[in-house]
Amino acid sequence: MEEPAEMVGRAFVDHYYHLFDNDRASLSSLYRDTSLMTFEGQRICGVSEISSKLTQLPFDQCRHVISTIDSQPSAPAGGGVVVFVSGSLQLAGEEHHLRFSQMFHLIPAAECFYVQNDIFRLNYG
Repeated sequence: MEEPAEMVGRAFVDHYYHLFDNDRASLSSLYRDTSLMTFEGQRICGVSEISSKLTQLPFDQCRHVISTIDSQPSAPAGGGVVVFVSGSLQLAGEEHHLRFSQMFHLIPAAECFYVQNDIFRLNYG
């Protein structure tokens, strides 16, 4: 039986990458003004800057294939969840997949979670 953090992590990952692959502009609903993203070493702060970064990536279509999802509670009483994802993404028209890793720190808010921290890296070599 999955622990609550694992259930949250799996549901979040399914939702996040579905939006990324099909309606990237909708990802802004998952971030807040206090959210921080590090994308390939570039630090991005706040929902509007994160949304701009994600919608202005130099490709229109991609498909994520998730290999692993590791989730842990981030604090005993806080209800947050840390999620680490590894997988690959395939860009439209490209033959080879790009390996990536991504970490999310999810914070509970009302009846959902938002992304407080997001770290993304392509895995070369």
